[in-house]
Amino acid sequence: MTEWISDNVGIAAETQAEVLGTIAVIVILVLLRGVAIRTAKARLENPDDVYQVRKIATYSVTFVGIVSLAWIWIDAFSDLPTYLGLVSAGVAIALADVLRNMAGWVLIMTRRPFRLGDRIQIQDTIGDVVDIRLFRFSLMEVGGWVAADHSTGRLVHMPNGYVFTSKIANYTEGFEYVWDEIPVLVTFESDYEEAERIIAGVLSRLAPDVEHTAGARIRATAHRYNIKIGTLTPTTYLTVRDSGVLITARYLVGVRARRGVEQDIWRGILRGFGEAANVELAYPTVRTYFDGPIELDRGGSPALPDRPPAPGF
Repeated sequence: MTEWISDNVGIAAETQAEVLGTIAVIVILVLLRGVAIRTAKARLENPDDVYQVRKIATYSVTFVGIVSLAWIWIDAFSDLPTYLGLVSAGVAIALADVLRNMAGWVLIMTRRPFRLGDRIQIQDTIGDVVDIRLFRFSLMEVGGWVAADHSTGRLVHMPNGYVFTSKIANYTEGFEYVWDEIPVLVTFESDYEEAERIIAGVLSRLAPDVEHTAGARIRATAHRYNIKIGTLTPTTYLTVRDSGVLITARYLVGVRARRGVEQDIWRGILRGFGEAANVELAYPTVRTYFDGPIELDRGGSPALPDRPPAPGF
């Protein structure tokens, strides 16, 4: 009985010491973090620098706290594997974002989903890759509030960890060409065959000659990625819409030249339609049909027949 009481008293004393040590570690670390943040606010003028100091202080305090508490509550020499496992778990939790970004950097450097100079889309952001660092990569934003594919002038910084959680569209990997389409709507009264010949002629003159300049390289890339590649020459497609006949011009163009080429093709189409007497662009219209004879007033306008007032008026 005496031995049992003595053992319990020893365990209670040991537990009390561990609790007091835990409280002391927490208090000291919280005070150190507060001192570091106050010092940074007093000496640094840039809010971004203060933010970085706050993040570093938080990470450091968390890491030191996990290691210290593990050392207090676990006999490091008798149960070293458990101690190391808890320390590793604490590091992984405290530095989860940092480790994810470092792993993302390794993936970018080894698997090469994109390189410097590539135009990519990640989440809702499109831009040219201008910098790749250990924790983030930077894009020169394209599009946004700016029409077509022109730069906005903004740098967008993305954490490297996004390569694990977001889909990435690379515009320039393998070959720097994308398919572009220009929809041209002509009226039902137009000679749609003549309109299609005009558009095809403009494409043959102004669309890039990708087949001649980059056909072999494009097909080699397609073979490497098992991509099905058909014709690379411009073509047109015809369909019918509510307000006219739709002729779609389709052609390959360089990623960074799309807007300029589209402008040239539109100029050629408008010039060709202007010279054709039987082709007109369609636009929203309203047509009214009258049942029965229409009488003209003295001014030449149709005189609508009198109608009885609606009930209730």
